[in-house]
Amino acid sequence: MPLATLKDVLQPALRDGYAVAGLVTLGWEDMRAYVAAAEAENCPVILQAGPGCRAHTPLPVLGKMFRHLAEAASVPVVAHLDHGYTADECKEALESGFTSLMFDGSRKPLAENIAETAAIAEMAHAAGISCEGEIGFVGYADGESSAGTDPQEAAKFARETGVDAMAISVGNVHLQQDKDGGLDIDRIRAIEAVTQVPLVIHGGSGVPLEQRRMLATQSAICKFNIGTELRMAFGAALRDAVNADPARFDRVQILRDTHDPLVSKTRAVLRGFRAAA
Repeated sequence: MPLATLKDVLQPALRDGYAVAGLVTLGWEDMRAYVAAAEAENCPVILQAGPGCRAHTPLPVLGKMFRHLAEAASVPVVAHLDHGYTADECKEALESGFTSLMFDGSRKPLAENIAETAAIAEMAHAAGISCEGEIGFVGYADGESSAGTDPQEAAKFARETGVDAMAISVGNVHLQQDKDGGLDIDRIRAIEAVTQVPLVIHGGSGVPLEQRRMLATQSAICKFNIGTELRMAFGAALRDAVNADPARFDRVQILRDTHDPLVSKTRAVLRGFRAAA
């Protein structure tokens, strides 16, 4: 089916009480496995091209890869630019066929973040696609520290930018390999109380599984970005594939062996964003 926009998949999630996974891609093998997993679970999926992915593969190529997978898929697929830092980068993604732009102005002063995000949202909406913004700063494990989202600033940001989704900082951290932490539920509820925009959690890999399910089904958080835990699963599958036959050197054969384990792990992640059967 044709590519979906972020709004296409998040508004039903907000209405019906579930969340959609934004899956961070690095190449053909993982994005193909993510779509296969979404089809097996009969749910939408958001394929995300973050800075690391874009450093490896140009945006016009990624756009064609995402569109190819989406057009053959039986479920809605969103082609999402993750952490776009400049207007030029967002414009290139739009021209490359992406259906969702995430502009990250979270390191900027509030007024600047609002103004620049609003301009990206206006550009996206004029083209019939979606825009995600970030208010508050989500830090990095063993890196920059987070700055929590202020609910009143979030309300102002949502109102003045017109974004279709709003990423918030509520205890989440990028690149966290364990699930020992947890999110600030009181801050989430305070943000929910002042805006109707679907909320997004970056660094979803570090959120405990039961809390992920609870928030997906009982809050306005409609999108969890998942990268680290699936990269770890891919790495483990790749090591197994290489070590299974030390004489094997054809990378296509080796990479093919990562598909089924990554599909299985991704299906488990997707199941965690809807009510337990």
